[in-house]
Amino acid sequence: MPYVNIRVLSYNEPRRGGETLQIIGGRIYIDNTMISDPWGYFDEKGEPDFIAAVENFGPVVVPEASPFVMGDNRNHSEDSRFWGFLPLNNVLGKSFIIYFSWDREAENLSGKVRWSRIGKLIH
Repeated sequence: MPYVNIRVLSYNEPRRGGETLQIIGGRIYIDNTMISDPWGYFDEKGEPDFIAAVENFGPVVVPEASPFVMGDNRNHSEDSRFWGFLPLNNVLGKSFIIYFSWDREAENLSGKVRWSRIGKLIH
């Protein structure tokens, strides 16, 4: 649990590493092989230059014990494409539930919270 440093559930350490990662046209390639990406979503909204920048990345070699992480809303996530690899000792656990969801583009305050997503399990 964050802030109290108590482990409630155990999880497996990430095991992969040393692969070459590249994103071309929003498709993820690991060692020159396109992978299935059912989690990723590219929204058509946004600045064209920014969208082009996040849909194309790399190639980079992922170091051992330093995961490359990406948000599921690909062109609205500032993730490893912007700030680099995540040191494994910064990983506190595996996400399993959506505790909050915010729509910054909603027109009014009541529409900004995505109530239907809160509490949903992450698959």
